[in-house]
Amino acid sequence: MTDTRPLALITGASAGIGYELARQFAEHGYDLVVNAEDERLESAARSLRETGAQVRPVRADLRTREGVERLLAAVEGLTVDVAALNAGVGQGGAFVDTDPADDQAVIDLNVTATVRLAKPLLRAMVARGAGRIAFTSSVASMMPGPFQPVYNASKSFVQSFAEALGEEVRDTGVTITSFMPGATETDFFRRAGMAHDTRMGASKKDDPAQVAEQAFTAIVKGERKSVTGSLKAKAMGAAGKVLPDGVKAAAHRRMAEPGTGKDAGPGSGA
Repeated sequence: MTDTRPLALITGASAGIGYELARQFAEHGYDLVVNAEDERLESAARSLRETGAQVRPVRADLRTREGVERLLAAVEGLTVDVAALNAGVGQGGAFVDTDPADDQAVIDLNVTATVRLAKPLLRAMVARGAGRIAFTSSVASMMPGPFQPVYNASKSFVQSFAEALGEEVRDTGVTITSFMPGATETDFFRRAGMAHDTRMGASKKDDPAQVAEQAFTAIVKGERKSVTGSLKAKAMGAAGKVLPDGVKAAAHRRMAEPGTGKDAGPGSGA
């Protein structure tokens, strides 16, 4: 890491939104510490170095306490100007059918790791009176999620957590941003077991580069929250503010219930 370039920490940076967000920071003059738990991280880091940024990959599974501690140790002594806590995972299917270990993995990564990382990072930023923390939330945070209940609930936690922290630190020089993508073309639906058998998984999705570009803008402007992605995602965000929970739950069921994938047409969206 250099003394002349600011430093951004990005989790979940081996692919998808996290990789594209890391690229945004690198192209805007930041050095990077990037994290993921999979083998693609080294390849992602090599690609990001082509921007001229110094990039340190830290392979760690944030679902574990050891993984969180490994990542925090990697940035100890460094000034992290921006931390984008993006790593997350989903789990599709009826709650009565899913493996409890998979449900717990969603909580461990989306909720527990987020809290464990945010505490020391935010303390350091508040102590020096400068810094930005970003959380990858979701439009799913605004609605109950039948056939994806633990994931949606985890993103509701992230959204509430981010907004609460933003109010706590509003006079400290530190900003908190949550950005809320809609369904995006990443590994998410494959890993969640929803890629082909659900309308949501089989439908057209947003470009992660577009999501990341809008998220980067929101982060550097210090916006509290931003729905990112296509006009369809933004329309979902607007609808989420006014529709009753029962209506939103029924709509989510039509998108996420196993067996609905055959109903997804070329213009469908989550």
